[in-house]
Amino acid sequence: MLNLNKEQQEKISIYCEKILEWNEKINLTAIKDKEMFRVKHIEDSLSCIQLPEYANAKRVADLGTGGGFPGIPLAIASPEKDFVLIDSLRKRLKIIDELCEELDIKNVMTVHARAEELGNDKEHREKYDACVSRAVARLNILVEWGLPLVKLNGAMIAFKGLKAEQEADEAKEGIKILGGRLDRIYKYSLESEEMHSRSLVIIKKEKNTPKKYPRKPGKAKEAPII
Repeated sequence: MLNLNKEQQEKISIYCEKILEWNEKINLTAIKDKEMFRVKHIEDSLSCIQLPEYANAKRVADLGTGGGFPGIPLAIASPEKDFVLIDSLRKRLKIIDELCEELDIKNVMTVHARAEELGNDKEHREKYDACVSRAVARLNILVEWGLPLVKLNGAMIAFKGLKAEQEADEAKEGIKILGGRLDRIYKYSLESEEMHSRSLVIIKKEKNTPKKYPRKPGKAKEAPII
């Protein structure tokens, strides 16, 4: 696992074991095989560590964290950063809170809210150096939820698959309107998968997001910015 020390590797492994245990009671992940879980969730979550946009960030939002991915592996790997894990389902966050306490993960805070609410909340709007998001929505929807959280000169990092270019093309106008600029798409592959099956879409925040965004809950899905 990259250059993680033994304690970090252990914490990540225990966290994932606990998530798989909890998954029998509440739906946290569709992946139940331990080895596949390691590749699809842990390895993938840590893929952004080498990006300068992540390395330079001090405060990171994980939008739509689900079972704590990519936020928890990143928080364990980067104890010098502060992470805010956001999800609309309180049950998931309660489990994350319990596991963070059990594993002594001190740089994580969870927030139960919809992205549209936080984007208009002065405590969260444009307060994050980086916003990461994985398996949440198509990019043309996701940018309206994530970019309002990002500070000027910060970045949004979206975890995507083979259709990253297509999604980026769909979202290009929305990105511009929301104050962002598509900087690049970083392609990589996970262990035992075809080459370059995964992508990180990196969007730089160059201007303040107009006050009208994000719109009311449901609007981004109903009518993405074009």
